[in-house]
Amino acid sequence: MARAVLLVMDSVGCGGAPDAAEFGDAGANTLGHIIRYRAEAGRPLQLPNLAALGLGDAIRTASGIDLPGYNKTPEGVHGTATEVSRGKDTPTGHWELAGVPVPWDWHYFPQTDPAIPVEVTEPLIERAGLPGTLFNAHSSGMPVLREYGEEHIATGRPILYTSVDSVLQICAHEMHFGLERLYEVCRIAAEIVHPMRVGRVIARPFVGETSETFSRTPNRKDLAIPPPEATLLDRVVAAGGRTHAIGKIGDIFAHRGVSTLAKGRDDMALIDATVDAVRSAGEGDLVFANYVEFDSLYGHQRDVEGYAAALEAFDSRLPEIAGALRPGDLMILTADHGNDPTFRGTDHTRERVPVLGTGPGIGARAVGVVGFADVGETLAAHLGLAPGRHGRAFL
Repeated sequence: MARAVLLVMDSVGCGGAPDAAEFGDAGANTLGHIIRYRAEAGRPLQLPNLAALGLGDAIRTASGIDLPGYNKTPEGVHGTATEVSRGKDTPTGHWELAGVPVPWDWHYFPQTDPAIPVEVTEPLIERAGLPGTLFNAHSSGMPVLREYGEEHIATGRPILYTSVDSVLQICAHEMHFGLERLYEVCRIAAEIVHPMRVGRVIARPFVGETSETFSRTPNRKDLAIPPPEATLLDRVVAAGGRTHAIGKIGDIFAHRGVSTLAKGRDDMALIDATVDAVRSAGEGDLVFANYVEFDSLYGHQRDVEGYAAALEAFDSRLPEIAGALRPGDLMILTADHGNDPTFRGTDHTRERVPVLGTGPGIGARAVGVVGFADVGETLAAHLGLAPGRHGRAFL
């Protein structure tokens, strides 16, 4: 029996989404623009392992552009995927990659001040016993932390903020406020906003004593609405296999269909956990990993150089993961959305994503443009599972 590995490079899109303009993202291309940025700086982006699998062809298929240094003959399965769900966030992308497009429209908080209405904040303050809240508007994480972190420590009021995604984020100090208390506040918030179809409540703990020393910790916790039907993870478990979730996969799927869970302080630690999981996984198992730092540290911060360096670091470790594969295994690398660091704003961008596959004995094959759900169905077929309701296998 075979094994399957699905690696999601969070936000590593490759442009070309046919509906990008509807999301205000016409022209966004995370990989394409980072590669061009480095080429114009005279320091070409070095991704030899991804390039060998067919990354250049995937970008070309997605957005019709040729990039210097990425025209090698592919050695692996290569193509690009288009999303059908009406969202460009992490749960939407991951659910659809796992075979379940989102069947509803998410609720988004308006770009007003305040953004989160009293129908949410008043019961949250009362039920959680809070002295009040701070900020309550659209923002990315680090700017709001630097501006309001000291006031939060002094008053005990957690910082609330949101974005163009369907999300409520709650930021509090791990020691002054308490990590478990933050998790409990987020649990109460989820009970309030999930019925509104707000996709996630995210606990954002931090440490430090001043705006110059504040930093977020790895103890982030996402409380997501459960998927509306059985995902690839559920199907693997129902068939007697085990799923090994790496990073925030457990949170994204509301811990449904998750057999084991491994987290780490950063993406390099998550790669260590991935290698361990691939080495130890049994026949019929699925290893499912998310690498979040491309998105959280570099995409949202519009840090092009940091994003480029993170891609190079990830690429350099791909041989370790591939080296743990056994005959009969299939590994697919993809992404859940874009977050072009050269684009306006600080939010995700609607893009197609690369689809790169490899494994012992798996040769080069162009699959063209596929759907997100086709990725999950391809892995399901590889594991011998019955077809799902959405998507089709492309191998």
